[in-house]
Amino acid sequence: MKLSEINVGDELPPLSVPLERSDLVRYAGASGDFNPIHWNERFAKEVGLPDVIAHGMLTMALAGRLVSSWTGDPGAIVRYGVRFTRPVVVPDDGSGAVVELGGKVAKINDDGTIKVNITAKSADQGVLGGASATVRIPA
Repeated sequence: MKLSEINVGDELPPLSVPLERSDLVRYAGASGDFNPIHWNERFAKEVGLPDVIAHGMLTMALAGRLVSSWTGDPGAIVRYGVRFTRPVVVPDDGSGAVVELGGKVAKINDDGTIKVNITAKSADQGVLGGASATVRIPA
């Protein structure tokens, strides 16, 4: 992909990522985040959550994967940010949750970088707000 082939309004190929409790356990081990809201249903409910929730940084990483898959190079991302608006609830029902990700080219900057706006939903509700990435694509 070349910069000259990209236009404002272009949509990134969508990404759908299933999450089960076992994914959360693996992420906890990799990240060192063993907060019981990510694996203990009883504890999660005691603190007011509907069920176990995915790590926010895992959700953010999935949105980053959407962009890096599109660019073909994780190093092309020069800026990336999100706001966490709603947790991804991961029930222990054999199906878990699905995070649906999409993106759209919002702006091509004068310096040749591209701003991509990202959407992330789970259970038909947005889970990230203000999510965007700035990427640099070779001319």
